[in-house]
Amino acid sequence: MELRKKDVLLKGIGVSPGIIIGKAFLLDPSEIEFPPMPLNTEAEINQEIKRSKASLKESRKQLMKVKKEVESKKYKEARYIIDAQILILEDKLLIENIINTIKEKKIDAASAVKDTIRGLSKGFDDVGDEYLKERKTDIDYIGERIIRNILGRKRQDISKIKEKSIIVAHDLSPADTAHLDVGVVMGFVINAGGKTSHTAIMARALEIPSVVGLEKITKEVNSGDTIIVDGTIGVVIIRPTAETLQKYSEKKQKYERLEKELFKYKDLPAETPDGFHIKLLANIELIEELSSVLEHGAEGIGLYRTEFLYLNRKELPSEEDHFTIYKKVMEKISPHPVTIRTLDLGGDKFLSPIDLAEEMNPVMGLRAIRLCLKEVNIFKTQLRALLRASAFGELKVLFPMISGMQEIFQIKEILGELKHELKKGGVSFNPHIKIGIMIEIPSAATIADLLAREVDFFSIGTNDLIQYTLAIDRVNEHVSYLYNPLHPSVIRLIRTVVEAAHSNGIEVVMCGEMAGEPLYLPILLGLGIDELSMNPLSILKIKKILRSMTYHECQEFIKVINRFKTASEIENFMRHEMRKRFPEEFE
Repeated sequence: MELRKKDVLLKGIGVSPGIIIGKAFLLDPSEIEFPPMPLNTEAEINQEIKRSKASLKESRKQLMKVKKEVESKKYKEARYIIDAQILILEDKLLIENIINTIKEKKIDAASAVKDTIRGLSKGFDDVGDEYLKERKTDIDYIGERIIRNILGRKRQDISKIKEKSIIVAHDLSPADTAHLDVGVVMGFVINAGGKTSHTAIMARALEIPSVVGLEKITKEVNSGDTIIVDGTIGVVIIRPTAETLQKYSEKKQKYERLEKELFKYKDLPAETPDGFHIKLLANIELIEELSSVLEHGAEGIGLYRTEFLYLNRKELPSEEDHFTIYKKVMEKISPHPVTIRTLDLGGDKFLSPIDLAEEMNPVMGLRAIRLCLKEVNIFKTQLRALLRASAFGELKVLFPMISGMQEIFQIKEILGELKHELKKGGVSFNPHIKIGIMIEIPSAATIADLLAREVDFFSIGTNDLIQYTLAIDRVNEHVSYLYNPLHPSVIRLIRTVVEAAHSNGIEVVMCGEMAGEPLYLPILLGLGIDELSMNPLSILKIKKILRSMTYHECQEFIKVINRFKTASEIENFMRHEMRKRFPEEFE
């Protein structure tokens, strides 16, 4: 084991918690680089067109093989990701663009693919929603696969790794993760990706420590180097010193001891010592996360995102496509409740044709419920499937980006029509299905008292609520530092929403990232939130803290922080108080 006098520390985004120490396995250290090749004759152009078509055919064949392998494994539901990529490969627009680029720019097939893919994925760069921003990776993966096949450069095979290793890569595709052996692969560290990238989702589903967004890790690491990965705080240490290695070995043992102890809370009620109960639910994006929901003691699903059904496909999903997925979720989670959110996308993210004008600011434009109420047939298809799935368990429907009363009236009218149709057709459904709305726009928060009279529950989406309230683009590196969940205005808005809901006899869920952060838990308890929905891996730690603090104590915290004027004052106070009570969790 090679130790240095000074180690190299890189900071990224921790997407799956835990600490591992091991040898690096460098997988394709950089993106494929190749010089563009100008074409001079018609024969050369035709030859490059043939190469591009052959590569597309070979890429599809490879993905079909991967799909079969994925179906044979425990996370077989990940096949939908492969299906999405196969659909991209089959898209006539993609094929035509590549061929036209070869003809018009007179460049080689690989360069034409690179050009085309760059154009397709560029539309995702300015998207504010992190989940949607990461979906462009599907297109990037496909581009890389086609180019590799054109150039004859094979991707290293993860399944060939025989010794315990930590994979270091620019990025990992779903096809890569489908081949890995979790008994051998200890974790991932990659240049690309964010919290909701496919690599991050798979790492959490497989429960292996991982850090993404490291930007230059592949240039810093050689295969065989010793590295330390802290997936909890998003740190990677390369070629650690003896002192650092000793420190992290002790930290790893401590972490694993604490994690083991957490599982004793799995079947205990989520309530404070003075009897205040709060439901702890899970946020999920992929079906393969369902096992993790149950393993970590969640009391149901508080947010199931349905956007994946619409992305990267040539045709809109059918009612049966929706119903099959929803029914599977209900049967797996029953008797616990499942909250499924309707489409939260803009029309610019569909590969399937929707005739919409280009928008200057799609994040605040025609998306989510606004798009659904304009394209009513798309909306009705999803709602019919949701109503049918409600016959298989306690299903709640959540509507995103509500800004006022009129949207709720329109939703109810459409739901009424669909219920009448289903009843007339003898189709089973729950006629009393609960409906809720996302409180993520300040206008909704300020008229929460009016909205509460029309729905069965609120779900506070803190990610967007904070962004819209503070006028901050979370993905803009120049202002992202101003994004702070503890800003007094945010806390006041949350209080307003909770009080309005409780005055009208309905419950409030919080499903943003704020819900799974232990530091914020006492504030959310003190404000009276009824349910918290979070990453399944956060549930046990939250439950432990919840069972160690009284509701009365949390209400006293609220009285204190009401006197503070800035987010930093509130954060400093909370960190001080939580360190006193939980020194091991808040070092």
